[in-house]
Amino acid sequence: MSGVPQNPPRGCTRVSVVIPCYNGERYLADTIRSVMRQEVGPTEIIVVDDGSTDGSREVVAAFGAQVRYARQPHGGAARARNLGAALATGTLLAFIDADDLWTEHALGALIAPLERDPSLSMTVGLMEQFVSPDLPDGARHGFRFSPDPVPARMCGSVLVRRSEFERVGEFSPRLESGEFTDWILRSEAAGLRFATVPQLVLRRRLHLLNHGVVRKDARQDYLKVVKAALDRRRAATAQEGMA
Repeated sequence: MSGVPQNPPRGCTRVSVVIPCYNGERYLADTIRSVMRQEVGPTEIIVVDDGSTDGSREVVAAFGAQVRYARQPHGGAARARNLGAALATGTLLAFIDADDLWTEHALGALIAPLERDPSLSMTVGLMEQFVSPDLPDGARHGFRFSPDPVPARMCGSVLVRRSEFERVGEFSPRLESGEFTDWILRSEAAGLRFATVPQLVLRRRLHLLNHGVVRKDARQDYLKVVKAALDRRRAATAQEGMA
């Protein structure tokens, strides 16, 4: 299998794909392969190992120079994404978790509107969820979700211009959960313009090690995200009233 796919984006567009990984050995290779098989290929793939203690490093090493590898002490997904963004050389940034999958035409679908319209900051595709087929039947039946594709501004379904990412700022390292949602809400407050593409781009894997399953207190971080967004909205409204 070739490293970066044979059909790079047109023109001067460069796409960096950042994959944060913490003990993601089980599904990481599938995620990397889903990025590699894009019809329109990324410029680079960067895996940021967030202090894994499993065989994640060896999984990445098996791909050779096709995938860049960086490692940091365990500090959470936000710090891993931030390091990947800092190392990236692309004009467009994509982030996908180490257990999810891109559909074959995902990157091409997300790139096209950005190439047509320079005023767009980012694009958003559709996401569907699936229960990982390696789970035993008893565990599989424990998940309740809609299998229908839905627009989702989440890690794996968003492509953003690097300049706009930098304008909004990094992911918040204070959050162990919900850091991507927090960034999306901050991007709205900053006035980033986005377009939704009607194609399925992300398949989100449900399994027993999902962050929301493992971290029973994840809801607290999401409440912090919502409160911060409301505080920003109140401050903006107050400022408008004083103008």
